[in-house]
Parts: sequence; C-alpha cells; structure tokens
Amino acid sequence: MGSSRGKLLIVGAGGHGKSVADAADRTGAWSEIAFVDRKYPALSANGRWPVIADQSDWRALRGRFAQATVAVGDAAIRLQLLDELKAQGFEIPVIRHPSCVVAEDAVLAEGVVIMAGAVVNTGARIGRGSIVNTGASVDHDCMLGAGVHICPGARLAGEVRVGDRGWIGIGAAIIQQRAIGKAATVGAGAVVIRDVADGVTVAGVPARLIRRPGAI
Repeated sequence: MGSSRGKLLIVGAGGHGKSVADAADRTGAWSEIAFVDRKYPALSANGRWPVIADQSDWRALRGRFAQATVAVGDAAIRLQLLDELKAQGFEIPVIRHPSCVVAEDAVLAEGVVIMAGAVVNTGARIGRGSIVNTGASVDHDCMLGAGVHICPGARLAGEVRVGDRGWIGIGAAIIQQRAIGKAATVGAGAVVIRDVADGVTVAGVPARLIRRPGAI
C-alpha cells in the first residue's frame, strides 16, 4: 500500500476532529489524513477527509499510517486512546496550525494541538494530549499538565499552572501565577484571581465556586 510516512490517522471524527485535520492539512506535512470513528460506516466523511474504519479495528491500519493522534473532547478518554496508539507503535505528532505562534523554547509534549491564531509564549510547557484552541494565549512560563484544554479566546497570564485534564472555558482569563487544579473547570468568560482547587467548577467575574467534585 506504499509508504506509511506522511500519513496521519485521527481518532474521533467530530467537529474538533475536523479542526485538527484542517490544522494538520495546512501544515503540508501529511500527504494523507483520515479518520477512525465508532460511527463508521454510517459516517463516511468528516469535512473533506474520509472516515475509513471504526475504533474497534484502527489497530489494523498501523501498516498504512505511521502517525496518529486523538481528537476526542473528553480528556480522560483522549489520554487513554493516546496511550493505546503509542502501544501499537504509532508516532504521536504535535500539530501546529501555521498561523499559531509558539516560542522557540516552549516545550510541547506528544499529542499537543495548537490551533489557528493561538500563542504559546517563552518558557511555557504544554503537557501530553493538551489543546490550545483557536485564538487562545498561554503566556511565559505557564505549566499545563496532560489533557488540558485551553478553549478559544482564553487568556493565561505568566506562570499560570493548570493541572491534568483542566478545562479553561471560552474567553476566560487567569491572572499571573494562579494555579488551576486537576480536572478543574473554569467557566466561559470567567476571570480567575485566586487558585482553583482540584475537580471544582468556577465561573463569574471574579470567578467563584459553583460546583464541588461529585456534585450534581
């Protein structure tokens, strides 16, 4: 079937997956991009890219695709699938939209996606499987754990820390040197001026606790 080099498999053919495929396509690094999704074969395409298998048989595609990534919104599932891909021998690339700006000394772990117009500044470290989404900014010396999602338009000032699987909502702002806990959620448009504990949800201006871990 030819060389597997320059071919990218994406697990998860939703809207986020389509954006990841577009970012990858615009880099020109891959000659072929395709999806696997559990809705296959009912779902045969995602935008202009084909869906070619379901998630029960994507392992069989290893000989055709050297590289693969995961475009699933749930952070825990995203990280689990990345582990499975790596165990199967896939290379897990970093995908950077050509319009993003990433400092030369920023560190991006495998499976990171930096979307259009995003900025990652000097000294920042972005953990495995994290997303810096459209137009978001991560300023100097920020530390993001694994599976973090910085949603479109969110702003992290310098030296902010976000724990594994943290979610920073659309348009949220976090002042310098704050810490966001593991699996914590910052609501859309919130302004965080205090540290946020593990697993809680905060929202508002300034951000206040609205849900504790396990609350309904």
